[in-house]
Amino acid sequence: MADITASMVKELREKSGAGMMDAKQALVENNGDIEAAMDWLRTKGLSKAAKKSGRTTAEGLVAVVAEGTSAAIVEVNAETDFVARNDQFQALVRNVAKAALKGAGKVEEVAEVVIEGGKSVKDTLTTLIATIGENMSLRRSAKLAVNDGIVATYVHNAIGDGLGKIGVLVALESTGDKAKLEALGKQIAMHVAAANPAYLDSSSVDPDVLEREKNVIRETAKEQGKAADIIEKMLEGRVRKYYEEVCLIEQIFIMDGETKISKVIENASKDVGAPVKLAGFARFQLGEGIEKEETDFAAEVAKVVNG
Repeated sequence: MADITASMVKELREKSGAGMMDAKQALVENNGDIEAAMDWLRTKGLSKAAKKSGRTTAEGLVAVVAEGTSAAIVEVNAETDFVARNDQFQALVRNVAKAALKGAGKVEEVAEVVIEGGKSVKDTLTTLIATIGENMSLRRSAKLAVNDGIVATYVHNAIGDGLGKIGVLVALESTGDKAKLEALGKQIAMHVAAANPAYLDSSSVDPDVLEREKNVIRETAKEQGKAADIIEKMLEGRVRKYYEEVCLIEQIFIMDGETKISKVIENASKDVGAPVKLAGFARFQLGEGIEKEETDFAAEVAKVVNG
């Protein structure tokens, strides 16, 4: 039997789009013959994935999973909402979330984690692309952890356990009552889902983003004929208002419509029996930032009919 080298596996993967283990098996089955291995993969339907890789993936699912004092969130995309209802796809997304929980949560690391079935996330995705017939991708992942406290999870309009189109993690550090912390975390997570803050607090706002915002305020005031000294006085108030819009800690709690999140956390400290710190959050909304392709369904049908 021919020796199967890493370079042979790499070449076959690049030609076929198949996963590493599938490419290696194809070469073993065909004594190292690249072309014969390509045909073998085609008969198994495993080389189809390469043809799908250029298609836009703006649908799919967001998944959250928690264990102990840590939790992870992932977004796995597909081409159509129909696939999101597929049991195989849902099982995969759950396994990807569990994989993210095992490490630091970075996409590159998650893609290499071996999951149920003995394949890596990346190779399992490739196989499923060939099986279902749609392009899919692991778009992003994140993980939050605390030394003492909880990381609450929330999925808006969940279609299954931990699965939906908007997922949120909220990390609270405290030595206090964990059940009460969990309830608080869930409420804040629901707030995050609805209010969509961009930053935790003013100190975490991107300086470049803040400067652009200030420039917009200045130029708008100039257009209105305001004097320079008046503009600088206005700027302080407008920046404060900006923080209230984009910083979670500065936002008004949607549950009562009057209390700042910072005050909600402060008040909760008395209830849980120890100081509470809002350590971080993550919010994934399916497909956000992806430019969807506009398709003419009638034209697509006509194209198929006419060959």
